[in-house]
Amino acid sequence: MPIKYTPILLINLALALAGCARLADIGQVPAFQSTANGNEVFAMSSIPLVPQAEIAQRHAGASLWQAGRQSLLGDRRAGQRGDILTVVIEIDDSAAISNATDRARSGSEQMSLPQFLGLPQRLDRFALEEGATMAEAVDSSGSSTSSGSGSVRRNEQLTLRVAATVTDVLPNGSLRIEGTQEVRVNFEIRELLVTGFVRPGDISRQNEITYDRIAGARISYGGRGQISDMQQPRYGQQIADIILPF
Repeated sequence: MPIKYTPILLINLALALAGCARLADIGQVPAFQSTANGNEVFAMSSIPLVPQAEIAQRHAGASLWQAGRQSLLGDRRAGQRGDILTVVIEIDDSAAISNATDRARSGSEQMSLPQFLGLPQRLDRFALEEGATMAEAVDSSGSSTSSGSGSVRRNEQLTLRVAATVTDVLPNGSLRIEGTQEVRVNFEIRELLVTGFVRPGDISRQNEITYDRIAGARISYGGRGQISDMQQPRYGQQIADIILPF
């Protein structure tokens, strides 16, 4: 006898397979993400258009000072693909929003047919049950009321420092940076991701840049492991929250 695969059965089977795929992680610490093929390694592996050694040779005979970045007065700020700089993240934001709405509506309609070519009287006599009448054909009324209120209170504070790599130099001179960091403590990995675009002039002499000077900044600070897993609802509960209308 052939087996009928209903949608509910297929969903349960998919959830079961997803759960079985994670059985291999039981008792194991979360693995680090490999950086071997990341954008940072690719940028640092590329050859600059004009090597710094060649620049130093060009100016060696015309100046008492070396022109390279390793000299005493050399500019060690990141400026080309593969260079590394420090991103300083100091977020201290707070917000408070409160609003309320209140509205009400009421309406009534009434329609009667006391005389309409004698049809109401004929319907009263032959078509309707005893006691029913078409004199008051339609009578309806309705009312609705709604009210709502909401408030948002947020307070965020985050202080971090992460090394980022210049992954590309745009035609206008801006630098695309990307930085990743993973720290594993017991069975939990804390992840930090920073990407965005910076101007070389905004980089300090200490080769640092603050997060508020990064255009299109994307800062992600989270984790994965046993603690993060316990804070997430189960797959079945997430699906039920999406599909259930009540």
